[in-house]
Amino acid sequence: MSVRLTRLDNGISVVTDAMPHLGTASLGIWVGAGARDESEGEHGISHLLEHMAFKGTRRRSARGIAEEIEQVGGDINAATSVEQTSYNVRVLGEDVGLGLDILADILTEPAFAPDELQREKNVIVQEIGAVMDTPDDLVFDLFQEAAFPGQSVGRSILGTPETVRGFDRDRLGAYLARTYRGPGMVVAAAGAVDHDQLVAEAAARLGSLSSAGKAEPPPARFAGGTTLTPRDLEQVHVVLGLEGLSYKDPGFHALQVLANVLGGGMSSRLFQEVREERGLCYSIYAFHWPYADAGLFGIYAGTDDGDVGELTNVVIDQLEAVARDASDVEVARAKAQMKVGLLAALESSGARADQLARQILGFDRIIPVEEIVAKVEAVDVAAVRAAAEGLLGGGRPVLSAIGPGRGLEPAARVVERLRVS
Repeated sequence: MSVRLTRLDNGISVVTDAMPHLGTASLGIWVGAGARDESEGEHGISHLLEHMAFKGTRRRSARGIAEEIEQVGGDINAATSVEQTSYNVRVLGEDVGLGLDILADILTEPAFAPDELQREKNVIVQEIGAVMDTPDDLVFDLFQEAAFPGQSVGRSILGTPETVRGFDRDRLGAYLARTYRGPGMVVAAAGAVDHDQLVAEAAARLGSLSSAGKAEPPPARFAGGTTLTPRDLEQVHVVLGLEGLSYKDPGFHALQVLANVLGGGMSSRLFQEVREERGLCYSIYAFHWPYADAGLFGIYAGTDDGDVGELTNVVIDQLEAVARDASDVEVARAKAQMKVGLLAALESSGARADQLARQILGFDRIIPVEEIVAKVEAVDVAAVRAAAEGLLGGGRPVLSAIGPGRGLEPAARVVERLRVS
């Protein structure tokens, strides 16, 4: 087996997947902390910390970080999500040590220079403004907030202009020290990588991090609700959803298959009925966002204000129909799509490293691809129908809609229909 895992003394997991046919390696440090770990006064600090990681250390300037990695032909990036943050590089196999040195440096010795911090706060405020001006992005933030009101899991990752402007270097340092700890961190690499060498370098560069675990965030409490935002737009953007499942729930894979059957591709029920047969929209799809202890199932569409009522009713019709008569052919097709997506992703070293890190953070073990495929294959028609029935039986829908006011009322009425389903 090409995958190897070693635990350092301070709890950091080092996992590699050697791909001998590659000359490059994807390497990253994943942290099991994200927007969900923020207190109310820290809204947006996870994302700001990720941005500041590239703005200089005690040994390197911001420009120096960029030039050093690009001088060897590499690239560097990072991402913040609700429950995790990742810092990644892609380099030649011979430069894995350099890549890890830079990543370790930005996480253990960040400078948080006041001038760089002020500039980056301004950049993020501009990013927040861009989302506010993009309704098909903003509608998802409002959807998440309506589903989990008053909770960090329901807040936008970016924060608000007020919270972001209020952070200083001391608060960034305190948040980093509280959440970036060995037991909740993974060094993952795939491609042209030597496991033993990476373990030795990780121990040398990251061994100073605390071996104490971080505090777990409060349990997520799905509430459901409606958020209607009048805007002078050409379309109404609608996200309609119901309570989903944790990725640890036994019913998780059935719900994933249901999302594909309902709105996962051009052959899905929603695409065929709403777009192809009725011409009610350009884009429509279903999704399921799973978290450690909760989940959120949703359907997005953008449509003319005069078509909102018909579209949303058709969406519920199709969800109710899947609960009654999902077919073997549909389920088999959805499972095939999922398997191809999974296996195709594993052809990328970056996707391999990402998957390994997320498995360790989520399940504390490496899950063989054969096990994942087997769980998808085990989903049958009865399980998909039961998953749809479970959604409809939840009785607590969530709706977010942005667009002309006259198109919002029909969207809101559909929630009442779901409540009595």
